[in-house]
Amino acid sequence: MRGFRVGSALGIPVRLNWSFLLVLPVFAAFIAWDIAALTGVVNGVFGTAVDPTQLSEGALPLALGLASALGLFGGVLLHEFGHSLVARRYGYDIESITLWLLGGVASFEEFPENWRHELVIAAAGPVVSVLVGVGSYAVFLGLPAGLDPARFVLGYLAVLNVVLAVFNLLPAFPMDGGRILRALLARSQPHAQATQQAAAVGKVFAFGLALLGLFANLFLILLAFFIYIAASNEAQQTSLKAAFEGVTVRDVMTPEERLLTVDRDASVAALLGRMFEERHTGYPVVRNGALVGMVTLDDASDIDEVEQDAYRVEDVMATDVPTIGPGADAMEAFERMQGNSVGRLPVVDDDELVGIISRTDLMRAFDIVQQSGPPQGVRRTEPDIDIR
Repeated sequence: MRGFRVGSALGIPVRLNWSFLLVLPVFAAFIAWDIAALTGVVNGVFGTAVDPTQLSEGALPLALGLASALGLFGGVLLHEFGHSLVARRYGYDIESITLWLLGGVASFEEFPENWRHELVIAAAGPVVSVLVGVGSYAVFLGLPAGLDPARFVLGYLAVLNVVLAVFNLLPAFPMDGGRILRALLARSQPHAQATQQAAAVGKVFAFGLALLGLFANLFLILLAFFIYIAASNEAQQTSLKAAFEGVTVRDVMTPEERLLTVDRDASVAALLGRMFEERHTGYPVVRNGALVGMVTLDDASDIDEVEQDAYRVEDVMATDVPTIGPGADAMEAFERMQGNSVGRLPVVDDDELVGIISRTDLMRAFDIVQQSGPPQGVRRTEPDIDIR
């Protein structure tokens, strides 16, 4: 979840995704357009008599819509801080909090696998949302009747924050309720298995939300799509992490003696010829045993065919290459590939190239581990299961 940083609070960076800048005015306009009906909701819930006619005059609906939208996302931000501060108390590092199209996301450097930690961290967000709703209601009660515009905003935020807290508690993994479900499942079984089961429940809820969205609100279809994709991705990540427990890069990589490299003085035409013959689309570029770059099919294909004999590998190769050590965890290699949007990593030990590991290597190793167990010499630790 990328975005641009707008500041930080309590040592946690706060970011805005570009989609937030799109949804904020849309949400504000929706509130302004439906101000009379929403005022009726506030009056019905709290038994008040806020005058919807007064709130519908001139540019006031737009101002109230913007204030309500900003207040809602402020509540979402506090919700994510609830997760983040509790997680930090347990010792987990928080990369950032990002506001985006569907609300907020707190990015952890490492997700908790201790079921007690995850249970409390997941519950903290909805608790904060309820407290924000209660606080908004308390201020709402303290305002005089003549301040109907402010009373509407506070009453609306009181209702909406409680509704969002309840909605987040649905067992639709990876929403808060789904994470609570996984934590409870992980009390008596491995974390990876609990994740698979919670993700399956989340996908069922996603289908239900999508069907409801067809008849109620198209926004629910978008939310359902996000839940389905996020549940699938996290289930996959957790399965990979469990399969690669105790497996290092050295266990999976193509070692130096079987490594195909290319000289930086080779022509691009010769490089493309090798790629065709050897069925490889990426090569480390070495000099005296040291890595000096990486060259891929994408790099070489940027050169026009008539100029491929004139250009050298060093002209098109990437020199700022992410690498990894042979003793690193295989899962770390996978995450580094994802983070750098690359399909392979050179393996470097004491500044010397000792191998290469690709996404294909990892997927092949994953299939083997899933079917036949870890390679010889890899010791697995028993999962820490607490059934109390």
